[in-house]
Amino acid sequence: MPTHTVSDILAGLEDKRFSSEEITQQYLDEIAQHDKRINSYITVTADSALAQARAADKARSQGKAGLLSGVPIAHKDIFCTQGVRTSCASKMLDNFISPYNATVVDKMAAEGAVMLGKTNLDEFAMGSSNETSYYGPVRNPWQEDCVPGGSSGGSAAAIAAGLAAAATGTDTGGSIRQPAALCGLTGLKPTYGRVSRYGMIAFASSLDQAGPMARSAEDCALLLQAMAGFDERDSTSMDLPLSDYRGSLNKDLSGLKIGVPKEYFSTGLAPDIQAGVEAALKEYEAMGATLKEISLPHTQLAVPCYYVIAPAEASSNLSRFDGVRYGYRCDDPKDLKDLYTRSRAEGFGEEVKRRILVGTYALSAGFYDAYYRQAQKIRRLIKQDFIDAFKEVDIIAGPTTPNPAFALGEKTSDPLSMYLEDIYTIAVNLAGLPAISLPAGFTNGKPIGLQLIGNDFDEATLLAAAHQYQQRSDWHRRSPGQEGA
Repeated sequence: MPTHTVSDILAGLEDKRFSSEEITQQYLDEIAQHDKRINSYITVTADSALAQARAADKARSQGKAGLLSGVPIAHKDIFCTQGVRTSCASKMLDNFISPYNATVVDKMAAEGAVMLGKTNLDEFAMGSSNETSYYGPVRNPWQEDCVPGGSSGGSAAAIAAGLAAAATGTDTGGSIRQPAALCGLTGLKPTYGRVSRYGMIAFASSLDQAGPMARSAEDCALLLQAMAGFDERDSTSMDLPLSDYRGSLNKDLSGLKIGVPKEYFSTGLAPDIQAGVEAALKEYEAMGATLKEISLPHTQLAVPCYYVIAPAEASSNLSRFDGVRYGYRCDDPKDLKDLYTRSRAEGFGEEVKRRILVGTYALSAGFYDAYYRQAQKIRRLIKQDFIDAFKEVDIIAGPTTPNPAFALGEKTSDPLSMYLEDIYTIAVNLAGLPAISLPAGFTNGKPIGLQLIGNDFDEATLLAAAHQYQQRSDWHRRSPGQEGA
């Protein structure tokens, strides 16, 4: 199983220990051998991957290598890719071939990244377990009877299983950080507006954000450098200068003030995860950081607030899938109403339909003020909690998830229990802040994650804090099946 980091691959390519074509072929062989079991890919683009790898080798030989030249990566199948199926893991888009690339795809290709294929996800990114995909559930490589997390579970499982060096993900309520935690990876949700959403199929537009998933913080820094930046085609993209993320990784942490929210260490947190996070915080103290207990008093309102706002935006965004212009269309419709109703009823899965119904109800006449407007007011209170906290501390630390990976099927009949798995990640999306999850130990052979939350557009401090912890620990270097994991 390949366990290379992106940095390892770039060093190997530069030293001529292997070519991009050779390392790409190695990953394709691993996918062919193992992914029928893991199910992390929806589409594998072997021929174009090898062509891109040969082009990267040629560019490197001519001294024209980009930031990611020759590195085999995967894209979550929510990003549009020209000429390649973009399904969003839904029957609704199973036949959709995008006529253009998402900005993230274009930017990474411009830096020489090689696309191995498109990874599995929860349908339309709605889920925390990667069990709602039209193409079947993804298995966690650490324990294959468990979920990998969601919605970016295919990206996480592919990296953990050695089927990609890194991957893109999207995070609407924790969909990068939660699967990163459950699969022993590093995953960064950037500040809202840092990475373009153009060409990324929308779930909840005020919450969605693209970001990198990889083995290490150093790799996430490289990937963020490639994908971030202003995009005039995305009206929410921020025109702000980018930091030198990789160059800032060794920034001195002495005097860094880390806030520890008391609400994140209360009832519902698994004892082993609490112990792992507390041990990691002691390491930060040893590096010269200081810990300070803080309060985020509206934390308990984040989940109910999110599950009004996100479904409301989803019901609006997904109204475009009607069987008329593209996507799934029912057979032999009797009239226009029959075309609409049967195409949507047959094309969407149960979780997507549940959220559309909830969102439509919240936005309907007579209920808008009672639900949607109230949820937006609570969202402002949650944002104010973070504004107040960052007057006292530089970053905030806590667990990424309340529990480690759970068994496939364990929570599918209990949506509320599933939604609570995102209890520590959702508030970050409501506030639009950056956050990173990194490995911080194991419990019964399952990875656990430490979450670091930063102030607006301060991804550089988060990446530096994560990188320096990874210089003092080896959790991120462990792989499924390895002794001691």
